[in-house]
Amino acid sequence: MFSRAEFERRIARARGVMMSAGADLLLVDSGELLAWLTGYTVSETMYRAAFLPREGDAWFTLRALDEAPCREKSWITDIVGFADTEEAQAAVAASICDRGFAGVRIGLDTNSYSMSAQTFMRLKTLLPQAAFVPMPGLSDSLRWVKSQEEIAILKQASLIADKAMLEIARHARLGMTTRDAAAIASNVFLREGADTGEVGPVVKACGNHEFLHGAFKTEEIEEGDILHVELIPRVGNYGARIMRPIIVGAPPAALSASADRLVELQDRQIAAMKPGTIARDVDAIMRQGALGSGLRPSYDNVTAYTLGLYTRTPRTSDFSSVFLPTSDWALEEGMVFHLYATALGLGFSETVVVSNDGGLRLTQCPRHILHT
Repeated sequence: MFSRAEFERRIARARGVMMSAGADLLLVDSGELLAWLTGYTVSETMYRAAFLPREGDAWFTLRALDEAPCREKSWITDIVGFADTEEAQAAVAASICDRGFAGVRIGLDTNSYSMSAQTFMRLKTLLPQAAFVPMPGLSDSLRWVKSQEEIAILKQASLIADKAMLEIARHARLGMTTRDAAAIASNVFLREGADTGEVGPVVKACGNHEFLHGAFKTEEIEEGDILHVELIPRVGNYGARIMRPIIVGAPPAALSASADRLVELQDRQIAAMKPGTIARDVDAIMRQGALGSGLRPSYDNVTAYTLGLYTRTPRTSDFSSVFLPTSDWALEEGMVFHLYATALGLGFSETVVVSNDGGLRLTQCPRHILHT
C-alpha cells in the first residue's frame, strides 16, 4: 500500500527520536506503530514485537502462525516465528540476545497498551544486562503528522463515508430502524473497498452530546426523531470519520438555524487550523461560540481528536492529541483530526487535515441536516 520511500521516511523519523533518547534498539509492540513502521500488524493473542536498531537490520518476532502474512505484508525480511508452546516474552528476549543486543539501551513506549506491567517485568528478568529507556507516548507521537501517501488513503476512506451517509439519507423514512440504517452503511463500506463493515454509532439523538456513545439497538424512526449517524470506514487501517443528523421530512426552522450556527462555528475552526496555531485557540472557537450562542448549557467534551491508523486496540478513538482549553501545543502541517460539534441532538463532524491555507475537509458530504 505504501512505497519503500515512505517506509524509509518512517524509519528515519523513528531513528531520529531514538538518537535523541539515547536508545540503541527500539522495541515496537503497539498495533498502530507496528503497522506504521513495518507494514504489518496483528492482534496480541500472544505477545509480539518488532525491533529497529539505530544501525543494522530490523526484525520481527511473533507467533509462527502469523509468520507467513507478516512476510507478505512487511518490508522486514528477518522474521522469527515461535511455536504456541513457547513463552512469547522468552522468544522475544531470545531474538534480542541472538542478534547481539542483550546489553544495550532498549527504548520502549511505556504508554503502549501491549507493554503490560507483567510483560515489562518479565523482559527485565530475561534481559538483566539491558537498560530500558522509557519513551512514553512514542507510538502515537511518531504518527501525528501524516505524509501525502497517508492522506491519500484517508481521502479514500472519507469518500466512502460520504457515499454511505448520503445513501442512508436517501433511504430514510418513517418506520426505518437504526439497524436498517447501519446495514445500508455497512453495505456501502464493503462495496466501496473499506476494510470491514463496522459502521459506528447509529442511534436516536437526544440531549446535547449524550447520544455520541449511545448503545446500538434496534429503534424505529418516528416523526420528529433525529437519527444520529457517525461513520468510521477504514482503508488499510486508516480511518476517516463523519457525523450528520438525518430527519424524515422537513426539519423545524429553529433546529435548522441551530444546525447552521454549529456549522458556522465549525467552519471558523477549520479555517483556523494552520501550522503554528495553538490547539486551545481552535477549540475556543467552538466551545465559547456554542456557549455564547446558547446552544449548550455546558461544554465539557473535546472538540477534536487525532485521526489516522486504527488497528486492533483497546481504544476506539485516538485521544493522544485533542482540542481542549488546556491544549497548549501547536498544530503542524499534515496533522489530521476528527473535528466534531454537538448540541440539541445535532452532531456534525469532519475529517480535517492541517494545511498552510487552513484546514482541508477530506469529508465532503453536505453540511446541514440531511432529510428526505
